[in-house]
Order: sequence, then structure tokens, then C-alpha cells
Amino acid sequence: MTEPLVLIPGFMADARVFMPQIAQLGATRQVILLAPGMADTVEKVATDAAPNLPGRFAVIGHGLGGNIAIELLRRRPEAISRIALIATDPLPEPPQLAAAQEALIVAAKTGHMADCIAQMLPETALHAAPWRDEVMALVQDMAAMLGPDQFTRQLRAMQRRPDQQKTLRKANVPTLILAGEADTIVPRRRTEFLAGMMPQGCLEIIAGAGHLPQLEQPEAVTKALETFLSGRLPTLLLA
Repeated sequence: MTEPLVLIPGFMADARVFMPQIAQLGATRQVILLAPGMADTVEKVATDAAPNLPGRFAVIGHGLGGNIAIELLRRRPEAISRIALIATDPLPEPPQLAAAQEALIVAAKTGHMADCIAQMLPETALHAAPWRDEVMALVQDMAAMLGPDQFTRQLRAMQRRPDQQKTLRKANVPTLILAGEADTIVPRRRTEFLAGMMPQGCLEIIAGAGHLPQLEQPEAVTKALETFLSGRLPTLLLA
């Protein structure tokens, strides 16, 4: 029987950030969406979620969701059959960046959510494609639905995310690192560093995509994930 698949959206995103993948992958396996809930640290999200997850599953995380997936891997390595990380930075938030983000919490609570999201995810972080405005509109709608309190919690989780290098170096589990070639938030050198740390880390670069490759190039991402989940290796294996 095919193992369930746990999907973890990134910062201020809901199930729609994975909708193309849910439609395709959900046809052959159970898909479980893991939302951050009321927690404001990666560790607390994982702690709250762990009892409700299957005994064995594959996991896909985007951005902050990837950090949560890594924490699940640290806590329950025996439960995760394989892990895919999309646009995920495994290192802690730089202190100077975290300090600069404090003003965004006030702004979000005083009616300036759209401006805050535009600062956290500028359009230049996506590939300059004809559909970029459509993707950005979805990003803004997801954030508006989640609201300023969730913005504060998820920003805190990003700011406080732990250094998971030790976890990654000993995580001997099939791993796919997906990165958009035009991503300016998690640049290619960081994703190469992430894949290179993991004993079974495979890196696939998605052309014509930036920080949201699963929406910018859904067919390419879904194909890569289908290949990976079926047990085959993507194009590039980093030693």
C-alpha cells in the first residue's frame, strides 16, 4: 500500500500553494495537510502535529514548511520514508534580518498586511513570467485569509528556527531538494549546501521558477515529485 503523503505549506500559505500537486498526487495516495496551527516555533508545530501523523509517511515542505519537515525528521526519523524540501533554508534566520522584521508585526496588525507580504515575498523572488501577477495575487489572498495573528506566529517561527545541520548530516533518508532557478530568497548556493549535507540528498533545479516553483511550474514540480515518490532518483545526485 502506498504510504500517506504529508504536505506542509510555507510562510502564510494554505493548501492552495500545493493545489496542482494535491490534484495529481492525491489520486494515488492519501494526502495530509499539516498547518502550523497556533504555534510560534518550528519545534512546537512539530510537537503538536506528531501524535496525529501516520506511523510511516513521506513529507513535502515548502519554505517554513520545509523547516517543520526537518524538525519532524529529527523527532521521528523512523516514521519518514522520504522527504522533499522546496525552497527551504536549513540555517537559522540571521539576527540582523530578524531585527529588521519586527516592524512588520506592527504593520500587519494595523492593516498593512499586503505591504508586509510584499516585503517578505517581493515579486522579484519569482520568475518574470506572464503568470507572475496571478501567483502573487494568490499569495496575497492566502495571507489575508490567515490574518495578522497568524502572520505574527509564523514570522516568529521563522525567526526562531533552529540550526538543523546536525539533523541533516545524519538523516540517511531519500531526500529531494527542489529549487527555482530564479529564487532570490533561498538562492541556489544555499540549496546546493542543503543537498550536499544530506547522505541521500538529490537536487533538482526548476527552470522558469523562483521561490514558489510548485505554482510557477506546477507540471515540472509534480513530475519531479512523482518520480521521487515512486522511488527513482531525480537528475542530479550530490555526493
